[in-house]
Amino acid sequence: MHSPLLLLLLLLPLSATASPPPDHQSHFTNRHLNSTTTPPPQEYIEITRPLPFSSLTPTCTFPILTHTFANTINLPPTNTTYSPPHNCTWSRAALHISASSNGSQYDRIAAVWLAGAEILRTSTPEPTPEGIFWNVRKDVTKYSSLLRQSNLTLSVMLENIVNDVYTGVYHVNLTFLYYNDTKIVTRPFSRRSTAIIEENRGIRRRKLNLNKNSTDLNENPADLIIPISTIGDEGFWFRIERESDVVYQGIQIPLNTYRAVIEVYVSSHGNDEFWYSNPPDSYIEMNRLPTTRGHGAYREVLVKLDDNVVGSVIPIPVIFTGGINPLFWEPVVSIGAFDLPSYDIELTPFLGMLLDGKVHFFGLGVDGAISFWLVDANLHLWLDHKVDRVQAEAVKYSSPSTCVEREYKFQQLDGKFEIEGKRKSEFSGWVNSSAGNFTTYVTRKLKFENTIKFKNDGTEKNVEQEVKLTNEVKIKSSTGDLISTSKVETKYPLEMTTSTFPGSVKDTYLMKTKLEHSLKEEKSEGTFKSTLVNSQKSEGWMFVQDHDVLSGAASTDQSYSVEDSFGCYTRSVSVSSGNITNDTTGYLCASASPL
Repeated sequence: MHSPLLLLLLLLPLSATASPPPDHQSHFTNRHLNSTTTPPPQEYIEITRPLPFSSLTPTCTFPILTHTFANTINLPPTNTTYSPPHNCTWSRAALHISASSNGSQYDRIAAVWLAGAEILRTSTPEPTPEGIFWNVRKDVTKYSSLLRQSNLTLSVMLENIVNDVYTGVYHVNLTFLYYNDTKIVTRPFSRRSTAIIEENRGIRRRKLNLNKNSTDLNENPADLIIPISTIGDEGFWFRIERESDVVYQGIQIPLNTYRAVIEVYVSSHGNDEFWYSNPPDSYIEMNRLPTTRGHGAYREVLVKLDDNVVGSVIPIPVIFTGGINPLFWEPVVSIGAFDLPSYDIELTPFLGMLLDGKVHFFGLGVDGAISFWLVDANLHLWLDHKVDRVQAEAVKYSSPSTCVEREYKFQQLDGKFEIEGKRKSEFSGWVNSSAGNFTTYVTRKLKFENTIKFKNDGTEKNVEQEVKLTNEVKIKSSTGDLISTSKVETKYPLEMTTSTFPGSVKDTYLMKTKLEHSLKEEKSEGTFKSTLVNSQKSEGWMFVQDHDVLSGAASTDQSYSVEDSFGCYTRSVSVSSGNITNDTTGYLCASASPL
């Protein structure tokens, strides 16, 4: 890996009469001018809900790593040994990162792995001369099967460059927090009882642990986690350089596996950091533009099993703190910047293929990719400890290629580029374990729309994108009774406008920027539902020379709302010129009726 977040540019060509450089950047550092006063270090935050158990006192804590990441470019990850605390009763675990920096520096991508399994992907904010600090706390209960093991290697990757220009180093502390959450009162988020259904039908009753059947990995951690990652000299993530790159790893899974889920971590960098705004290659070639940030604006992460596509996802665009306009992200960072999301894909219908005692190959690729993407995955497996082997068979496999339609129209530097894509996949298979014979039905739908417009000789660029993902999992008994159903519908719309104007000083230009983006998610499991709406709206301007922001102003308004089995939480934050002008938190639900 070579400094993933360094000098990442977003194409916005300029007219022949304009004085700005022909390559219009969208990844910057903010040149903070020296002040006559020395303000205290600024805390940077990502607006999200506190963990539901974080108000409790941890039963134990484990400070596992303190490290300074200075000139770490091309160095292997920093490693230490992990073993769980002795005499500590816990059912929940969190990873807490506290970090600080000062000076001048680009944002950096970073990740934490335990025994080669990624447990956090994050990025750093850009520091100031006065200094900044930030905290990240993530629920890592889903990795309990690893966290209960001893003598594992914990690895942290954060490549950084330090020289006469970029002086910022990152001081990082990692701590595991362990909780016994028996005092947490929640509305149950579990499935209906097969035992009740079978008893009502007058047939032999089987016991099934209901709480162990939630599809939420943090509520129902797997018994075994197998990493799908590389050897780790440059981090454990695979590096995807082009759409033809597919990385494979052979795995032989235990024969008593009754459920399987693959969790995918992914982030885009380099020429593809702003993939959702990349024009087609024909536009670049016809206008003879000196850039390689093209190939259109469609990217789809593919998961393969022995060359068969078994799942896919279009990742949410995560904007790092140097992206589009760094003044947007002071001190409230973009959605997901401190805790990049991972994506779960149910593989239980494929156990009929996997439970043959042979090695099978799991593959990861990115359709449409250019350099570069960082991907890896964790295979979560649930084991039936009452038997040595379960029986399984795949019933249905329907995964047609994504239907992608493109319409490109342009004349010189002005034009309009539209892309629409959709995919529907259906899989099913039965597993006969000690709990009974159950068939899992998985339906995944994907819908994608993207429009890019260039106006005014290419000096104005507008991007509109809408992504909708729907994932539904149903489980039925051998008699056809519906045992459980879960559905997740996720949307992430984005709209961005950038306009550039010649600067009054040579080799400078003025950029005006607007951005609106959101993460909207609805989950249902049985009779229980949850909703999440997280939206940011930013607007500003900046005076730029090369990659440096010389001056400017920006404002960001963020609205966060979640309602689920733990209750309700809302937070509204307004930021102007780096100062938080409003910060309101609420715990009341919008209505008294249950979701």
